[in-house]
Amino acid sequence: MKKYVFFDFDGTLFDTAEGIVKSVQYALKKLGIDAEPSELMCFAGPPLEDMFRQKYGMDEATALKAVGYFRERYKPIGWKECRPFDGVAELLTKLRQAGITIAVATSKPEYFTNAILENAGLLTAVDFVGGSLFDGTRGKKHEVIAYVLEHFGISPDEAVMVGDRMYDVDGAKKCGMDCIGVSYGYAEPGELMSHGALCVADTTQELYEILTK
Repeated sequence: MKKYVFFDFDGTLFDTAEGIVKSVQYALKKLGIDAEPSELMCFAGPPLEDMFRQKYGMDEATALKAVGYFRERYKPIGWKECRPFDGVAELLTKLRQAGITIAVATSKPEYFTNAILENAGLLTAVDFVGGSLFDGTRGKKHEVIAYVLEHFGISPDEAVMVGDRMYDVDGAKKCGMDCIGVSYGYAEPGELMSHGALCVADTTQELYEILTK
């Protein structure tokens, strides 16, 4: 059993897809691009700037403009369009009772992550929140993980990452950490194991059993 568990946020602790997708759709419309919600699920989780560039071939300046438009809708409305996945509150409580220190390590801005956790009454259920800043600092998953490791003053072998996308696995590996995947998030079938996840849990109960072995 690892004494520290780092959780991704979007798709791992919270189902945030609705607010993200609607805000991406809003941003694209401001740029003259029409897109169906089903086309935009890939934006739930990864850094927004990267996804705007990858999916729509935007240059850096246009992608940053799109992120700005995204926040026009997300800051007043979108961040509230989410909910914790079933069993998450109980999972965090039981892990704490088992003596595990819990951190959030997300490329989502810390501001929104804290706001969502507080709104759901779960901010005190975690020991630390590490995320990106609005100026782009810690925009990559491995940068966030390194920041959380530094905060606790621990080595990578003392912690494990939990996430729902390949970015979580790749970021953890870059920092010398293992990553456990969850299948109830936003990954494509086979995505997590193909990138080297240690294993994949289908439910929060299964995840608890894996983390407390």
